[in-house]
Amino acid sequence: MTGNSLKENVNEILGKLYKETFNNEVVSFESLYPHGSDRKIIRLKGSNESSVVGIYNENIPENLAFLSFSKHFRSSGLNIPEIFCESADKSSYLMEDLGDTTLFKKICEDKVRFSSENVELYKRAIENLVEFQTLAGKDIDYSLCYQYDEFGEGNIRFDLNYFKQRFLDNFYRKEIDSEKLENDLAYITKKLLELTRNYFLYRDFQSRNIMFHKNDLYFIDYQSGRKGALQYDIASLLYDARADIPLELREELLDFYIRTAEKNVKLDSNSFKQYFWYFAMIRILQALGAYGYVGITKGRKDFLQSIPYALKNAGFVLNNRIEKGKLEYLKNILSEINYETAQN
Repeated sequence: MTGNSLKENVNEILGKLYKETFNNEVVSFESLYPHGSDRKIIRLKGSNESSVVGIYNENIPENLAFLSFSKHFRSSGLNIPEIFCESADKSSYLMEDLGDTTLFKKICEDKVRFSSENVELYKRAIENLVEFQTLAGKDIDYSLCYQYDEFGEGNIRFDLNYFKQRFLDNFYRKEIDSEKLENDLAYITKKLLELTRNYFLYRDFQSRNIMFHKNDLYFIDYQSGRKGALQYDIASLLYDARADIPLELREELLDFYIRTAEKNVKLDSNSFKQYFWYFAMIRILQALGAYGYVGITKGRKDFLQSIPYALKNAGFVLNNRIEKGKLEYLKNILSEINYETAQN
């Protein structure tokens, strides 16, 4: 099926679902940017000018996770899109249209990127994150996790291999000492596995998955959730590459997260921070793999623009926050990939 015929077929499927649900004809279809996903995301507008977002996705397990998690989170009082209907085969569904303004877009368009207003939005996002992780995540049906049911050894190994195959193989121009690299990656794995994995891990909690709608924050793309440690998601938010949060603000927001989480779970602040940097590292490495895969293999060149920011973040963590004498080979490799090379 060609691109145009697939688009027409998806529009037809979603248009039929819209008519069955709202007894109204669709007057316009607008394709929305799917980021790194293969889902087809379409804004449907009816003759009464109201709009919804339609999703068509042949990955049924992914849809089942999203639909189930959405029902659970909505019943827990979290701001997630309302699901209006779903097709019998679960390949399609219609949900609330939250507009086009992500938290990332808002901070980029404001004159003062990290104004006091935007810092408060980040703090509200963090308060919601703690709710996802510690309260709403307690009774979620983890049997529906369609990739991994926890961020454990298998998932960690997958992410590190993803980084090697999708990023290093594309951007590192010298021969790699596999033994030295594996030793460093094994040490990251060891540190990550030292923590229990009893919380809901959102997996992609970053500024493009937080919508600014009706003067409030709403949350999307949690279908890849699984069990995990608390540190992963806050690392995803604070080390979101192109958001480029200033160092001082990252430290402030990390402390705010710890104080907020302490209301629901018992934490040791110093221990939390020691482990946090290893979660920041694997999140950065996983993101580099994604930028390489989506940017080169799938041809979405705009993803390559995030690489310099991610390399800068990795350099900071490796040079300033990881234990002295650890991950030296990984640090050397990443420091030899210059920003301009990474963008071409």
